[in-house]
Amino acid sequence: MRKARTSTQRSGISRGTGLAALLGAAGLLLTAVPAQAVTPPATAPPADVLPGARTATPSLVDGIRESADAKASPADAARGHLAAKKSRYKIADARRDLTPLATVEQGAKETVRFQQKHHGIPVFGGQYVVRMESKGGKRVVTGTSGKYFTGLKTGTGASVGKDTAVRRAVAATAARLGGRTLSKADAIRGRGATSARASSLTGTAGGLVVIPRGEGILAHQVTVRGTNPSTGEPVLQQVYIDAHAGYPVLQFSGIKTLKAKETAASAASAAAKAVKAGARAAQDDPAAAARGTGVKLDSAKVDLEIAQDTAAGKYLMIDSTRMANSTKNTLTTWDARGRDVGEVSGVWPNGLKEFSHPEKDFGKEATDSGAVDAHWAAGRVYDYYKQNHGRDSLDGRGMTINSLVGVTEFGFPYVNAFWDGQKMVYGNGDDEYKPLSADLDVVGHEMTHGVVENTANLVYAGQSGAMNEALADYFGNAIDTAASGVSMDDPDSGLIGEDLCRTAKPRACALRNLNDGATTSKNFLGVSYGTDNGGVHLNSTIFSGALWDMRQDVGAELADKIVYKALAEYMTPLDGFTDGRNAVLAAAKDLGVNARELGVVKRSFNAHGVVPGWEDALGVDSDQLFGKVNTTGTGAQAGGGWWTASQSNDEGTEAYSVYAGRTDGKGAPKVISPNDGRYHVYPATDGKTVVWAAYGTTSVDILSRPLAGGPVKKLYTSFTDIGGLRVENGVVVFDSFGVFGDRHVAYLRPGDTKPAFVDGGGFDILTALPAIKNGKLAYAKLYPTPEDYKLGVEIFDLKTGKAALAQQLGDPQVLGQTGINATHAFWLVDEDLKDQGQMAVRRSGLDGKGTFDISAEAGANALMPLDLTASDTAVTVNSALPDTALRNESLPKLWQLTTDGSRQERVSCNRGEQLSPAAVSGRQVIWIDGTTGWTDLVTRERPAGLCG
Repeated sequence: MRKARTSTQRSGISRGTGLAALLGAAGLLLTAVPAQAVTPPATAPPADVLPGARTATPSLVDGIRESADAKASPADAARGHLAAKKSRYKIADARRDLTPLATVEQGAKETVRFQQKHHGIPVFGGQYVVRMESKGGKRVVTGTSGKYFTGLKTGTGASVGKDTAVRRAVAATAARLGGRTLSKADAIRGRGATSARASSLTGTAGGLVVIPRGEGILAHQVTVRGTNPSTGEPVLQQVYIDAHAGYPVLQFSGIKTLKAKETAASAASAAAKAVKAGARAAQDDPAAAARGTGVKLDSAKVDLEIAQDTAAGKYLMIDSTRMANSTKNTLTTWDARGRDVGEVSGVWPNGLKEFSHPEKDFGKEATDSGAVDAHWAAGRVYDYYKQNHGRDSLDGRGMTINSLVGVTEFGFPYVNAFWDGQKMVYGNGDDEYKPLSADLDVVGHEMTHGVVENTANLVYAGQSGAMNEALADYFGNAIDTAASGVSMDDPDSGLIGEDLCRTAKPRACALRNLNDGATTSKNFLGVSYGTDNGGVHLNSTIFSGALWDMRQDVGAELADKIVYKALAEYMTPLDGFTDGRNAVLAAAKDLGVNARELGVVKRSFNAHGVVPGWEDALGVDSDQLFGKVNTTGTGAQAGGGWWTASQSNDEGTEAYSVYAGRTDGKGAPKVISPNDGRYHVYPATDGKTVVWAAYGTTSVDILSRPLAGGPVKKLYTSFTDIGGLRVENGVVVFDSFGVFGDRHVAYLRPGDTKPAFVDGGGFDILTALPAIKNGKLAYAKLYPTPEDYKLGVEIFDLKTGKAALAQQLGDPQVLGQTGINATHAFWLVDEDLKDQGQMAVRRSGLDGKGTFDISAEAGANALMPLDLTASDTAVTVNSALPDTALRNESLPKLWQLTTDGSRQERVSCNRGEQLSPAAVSGRQVIWIDGTTGWTDLVTRERPAGLCG
């Protein structure tokens, strides 16, 4: 049965506790945690229990010293405690539902981390931590924390097979990467028309998981790897396909880079093979430990732990001394100069060799490549974690540490660095930036991603991903400032990557500043997971800034201990900013800080706006039509004074349903689609009818229903993907994606049982991105000529069946969304692929003549548009602006132009991301807005102006 819906419905994007809010299951608003006694009192104090949200299990229990089984293993003792305190934890069967992930013992301290299972199936992000002390033959539990979801009731039988799940996941990834454009890159000369857009992508099913929304969603986890079909960049996408309906309910990138806007793929299984390959190469080498030197890129001469290969007559960058007394694994630096980033991402390249030199004093080649910096810095980071936190390597168990230096991108400079699950990869830099290993905080940042992965494993999306980045920045910079002797009072102490630039000053070069004194939750940028993985870099300094303030005020040593303890013993994968605040407070109290120091910790978070309920203070300058849509990728459309969009139920557990409402905000939205377990998405309306796509276990149906009421009608069944739905006077237009990557604009007239294709539906022509007005279609077209493939925009008259190819002004390389009104066709066009991504907004008459640009591709006002919609008086584009950094100003905003291009202004001054614009009439536009951290459907009657 359909559950009641309200204006506070939600079904998933980044908000509250980050990814947990997308799951609709853990929006924790926690208060400060009282201190616990270091020495057991005569009478045990009552437990301080902080409740979880949408679960009966507490999010944090502290201030206790309760007896546990001293003879059992730590994991069994911890589960025994949870079972004995069932009235508190509400865990039905701790031994059945909790699988030990890791146990860390430091002196008398024991920390056991569990993975939640639901009838044997892992729960995404479901981890619970039990902290204990064991000494003198006695063991006590001192606290617990995490997310155990008690309301899960979903079945464990999948209706959708693995093959279908993989196919849907690959299609969803391909659509996310290239579905907004049609480009010449889609064509392969000599093979009909196109290569399959998805052919460069492959999917691997990783098993079933339960996504903890409400009663739970059973899903296939699929990892999609390959290259972006438009750019050639490496791709790693984690996609979760509903195992009952076959729709991608959750997807995000698995990339952990130093900077946003760059990509690198990683894969756990491939990375595991990589580290084994690297370890074998080092261990099989008959080299003996030695001491050498090298010169870093800052001209400092440093000592290096290396190895001597007597037989080969050379010295190798292999450090076998640091873990000689534990696992005997090594820290090794590998020569990856000239290797493409796609060749080394998540795999171990064939033929890779350790950096070597004939003499123990490494020369200019090792310096210029960044190898000396990487090898020296890896040792410093290892030493920091070992000496300060008792941690043996990144996994705490003495894993091999491999660094690859000199990586390029398509033969060009690669200005980024990343952690791929088991190794660090550093780009070769360019004329402005040194090799990326040239700053200790960068090396510390990437290696700390490995520490996070092996402790709290914060999911790299939304707020949990921003915390992952924040912790990498914090510890990377902590290590750097200590090594360089920079005082915490120095205004430059919080700069990340400030030593990378060859000529620019540190502040101009730095990638981020943890000490900017300005970044607070009021600066939070709500974006979809398609942008910076939900803001992992954009929003990280909100949290890292609070940690850095704390470090300045309580001192480096204490602050580092507090943050490390919070990471290793309190945090779990779905934590967001508020959870992180409470983890740090709890860790501080566990360490016995005094009242002044505890006050500093609280004030640091308060100063950055990380307080319970902080999201509610995020304001907008638009009018809300439909709250908490939270179905990024399904879009919204408008027509005839009505809007339509998809949404789930309050808990986000039901498959999406289609709603419609009036664009003037009057009246209540009404549900249009049936509640039949399918995902109802991509809706469109003309003010009389709503059409949409319904995703089922094996097929996709196009359905329609009159706004005035009446039965749902099935118009067409497709066994491949569709998108771009539009409707006018009963004519339905859509994008059809073929199984071989072909793409065609199709239309259904009233009464048609199968669609007609504007291009004939063959393989020699592709069409996409349609718009409809007054019985005329506009769409992008890729077609062959005797010399090459060409791109153009065609206007097709449904009444006469005749098509007119619009005049072009140059040689388009990429075309974006089209729009059409009563007198003109409009489209996005890119003719210069060497710029920063700017596109022109182009116009022609409906006869294809009189083409000109209402917004040029070059010049001061050039846009970087993603989408376009047109009314009779205005053209609105969803566009970013060229920028040197990813920040609010460079996020997709709505810009409105007059149809002749004489005026250009911002539709809204909202912060964050603005997506899926749809023209209503005149200058009014609706769109999906991410300012508040949810995705709300909003509108504005007229543009806001310049937003200066």
